[in-house]
Amino acid sequence: MKIVVLDGYTLNPGDLDWKGLESLGECAVYDRTSLTDTEEVIQRIGDAEVVYTNKTPLPEKVFEECKNLKFVGVLATGYNVVDITAARKRNIPVANIPTYGTAAVGQFAIALLLEICHHIGYHSKVVHEGKWAANPDWCFWDYPLIELDGKTMGIIGYGRIGQATGRIAQALGMTVLAYDSYRNPALESDTCHYTGLDELLSKSDVIALHCPLFPETEKMINRSTIAKMKDGVIILNNSRGQLINEQDLADALNSGKVAAAGLDVVSTEPIKSDNPLLTAKNCLITPHISWAPKESRKRLMDIAVSNLQEFLKGTPKNIVN
Repeated sequence: MKIVVLDGYTLNPGDLDWKGLESLGECAVYDRTSLTDTEEVIQRIGDAEVVYTNKTPLPEKVFEECKNLKFVGVLATGYNVVDITAARKRNIPVANIPTYGTAAVGQFAIALLLEICHHIGYHSKVVHEGKWAANPDWCFWDYPLIELDGKTMGIIGYGRIGQATGRIAQALGMTVLAYDSYRNPALESDTCHYTGLDELLSKSDVIALHCPLFPETEKMINRSTIAKMKDGVIILNNSRGQLINEQDLADALNSGKVAAAGLDVVSTEPIKSDNPLLTAKNCLITPHISWAPKESRKRLMDIAVSNLQEFLKGTPKNIVN
């Protein structure tokens, strides 16, 4: 059996291995494959029976030309890069990785928040540059510092990751307001309550996005919803960049309506040089790395291998089509 990995570098830049897949067949791993050249994708898959992709698109033409394909593995949770309908027409199962980085993504959301509250990276940098040594006082700070105890975090999307973020927020002394289409009463407590979206927007000091990208959630953070928020709110997003109207958020940051934003995702990735958030005030942006701790990537790799093993045994799992 031939197995092709089209874009393996982000999952395994060298600190993991491909032994699990190599044990199942002849395995060719490419660090990157063109996101726009379908012919290159077709050439690399060739007569392989199995292909894995992370962000490399698999349109219908790939399925038309690569007639040996029997299984598609997506090295991520989202599978919009695969033409699911084309695969289904040919009875080719598509398997994703539904959960692997819950703890890592929740932890990263809080990391963004703590950096906004304390500017630890900045203050360490200026200490190393000599500012503390030259300071007349025994301490200094160049940004307002924020204590989270007693404040309210609104979490839009209270699934696994939202709950992980919420647990840490509550441990920091925050009250959590959760908005989700599915409510689990067992999660409610003195410090965690479900609420409607408008109430969450108006009462939260911090708003964290952990919801999927659907037509109804696209650009849900926009001029209108920002107007309903507290002055000086903090916005966090390490879910999907398209949840935010980026120009509207940039305007709100520059006006001071939004005090700060911590973002690990943007609408187009890699970020475009003309993205308005790059020049907005108090906007912390990281390059989509919430998912990337080694422990999380190892878990993803193990599930990807297991998906293929189960398919070969006739008991497929995590099939999205």
